[in-house]
Amino acid sequence: MTNWSRVEAAVESASQHGTVGVAIVGPDGERWQHHGDRKFMAASTAKIPVMIEIFRQIDRGERSLDDRYETEESDRSPGSGVLTHMRPGTHLCLYDLLYLMISISDNMATNILIDMAGMEAVNTTMQELGMSRSHLTQYMRGLDKDPSKPENLATPNDYATSILAILDGKAASAESCEQMTELLSRQQNGRRLARYIPRSNAIKWGSKTGTVPGVANDVGYIMSPNGRLVIAVFTEQFADTHVAEFVIGDIARAAMADTGVVGPLYTS
Repeated sequence: MTNWSRVEAAVESASQHGTVGVAIVGPDGERWQHHGDRKFMAASTAKIPVMIEIFRQIDRGERSLDDRYETEESDRSPGSGVLTHMRPGTHLCLYDLLYLMISISDNMATNILIDMAGMEAVNTTMQELGMSRSHLTQYMRGLDKDPSKPENLATPNDYATSILAILDGKAASAESCEQMTELLSRQQNGRRLARYIPRSNAIKWGSKTGTVPGVANDVGYIMSPNGRLVIAVFTEQFADTHVAEFVIGDIARAAMADTGVVGPLYTS
């Protein structure tokens, strides 16, 4: 049995700033959760099941990572990313769109991929993976959301399950799951789950962040010679995103220490 005392203390401290939901799966499969089944705003973590459904379509021979796409003026989407600032007529391959969606959370790339995948198909895939309390109902529009549609909702347990399915080669084919794991490792925001990971070739990590006002999330994995850790942290009602990022880092550091996946990370 894992002694989760550092995680418990980190979550208790974090809860002073807002609402926190956490799901952790240790190297032996043992789980720890806090508000694990509570529904939070998914923000851009919702891009994970979009990626999974696209790779399932690749496995079925419906698509290829080399498929070409030419952007149009109608593709422009507000919010994070770079594509919306580029001229229409930009030529990209499917891999490029996936990379932009995961690494820098590009909303325009994501919405193109949602149209390719089909929103209903993404939700079906989520249900098949066991993500029964999470849903994709909106395109990625930043603050310009459709008020007539419900929020994209997510639970920490569901999103930890999605990462496990990828790492275990169950979300799609083994080859596709390896490619998805690699894409997650291209995450460019290292201030959340990865904040306290030592720089070492022996330690690998990957994640997908999500951010809207008052919300900062991160879902991903950490691998070391000591084992594998899956972590999903969702926050709401935080007045400062920087504080939320530190909180996510503190919880991940505590999980690494409590499970021994990475350590020592504390001096006392």
